[in-house]
Amino acid sequence: MAKFAFPPSISSRPVWGVLTPRAGAAHLFIADAQGAEAIVDMATPELMAQSHIIFISRGADYSEQLRALAPAQFYEGPSYGAALPRIKRVLSDAKMGLQVYLSGTESLMGQAMNEATSAGVPLDAIQTEHRGSTARRMQCVHCKGFTEDVEIDPFQCSHCGLNLFVRDHYSRRLAAYQAVCVDAEDPGNVPTPKGIYE
Repeated sequence: MAKFAFPPSISSRPVWGVLTPRAGAAHLFIADAQGAEAIVDMATPELMAQSHIIFISRGADYSEQLRALAPAQFYEGPSYGAALPRIKRVLSDAKMGLQVYLSGTESLMGQAMNEATSAGVPLDAIQTEHRGSTARRMQCVHCKGFTEDVEIDPFQCSHCGLNLFVRDHYSRRLAAYQAVCVDAEDPGNVPTPKGIYE
């Protein structure tokens, strides 16, 4: 899958990199859907011998390719929520020298980065690479609810039902973009939705 070139934006918007193998005592890969391709692209037998892969399939069929890499440990889950207890456990058991590689959607990378840094993994030991969907994890600033996989702007909050404007302002603490009511001053005057990157 071709990599998406994100347009220039405000400084709070994350900039995602490219995964590269690093020296480390252990290696943790967390990926969802097409994020598996980034792991396949950089894998070596030596790296995989010290690696734990946590893969959230989201309907994408990369399991066999990832298993064929022969990682020391492999886990596949249907959603980030289902994989979260394992992610927390691996991070809590981690020793100094762990290298963390995150690939896939912005939602996955932001949430997993929060878990890793909360567990004490330094930022310079965490790498990211965006692959796959450009849908966003949005937080409504009015009701504080999160809506996953937002692809259009404006969109309707899945919690309070307000029509929300998709902003580029990103909260690293929440691993979500912020959204505000688009028709607060003129109720019902909602622009026609279009793709976020159209």
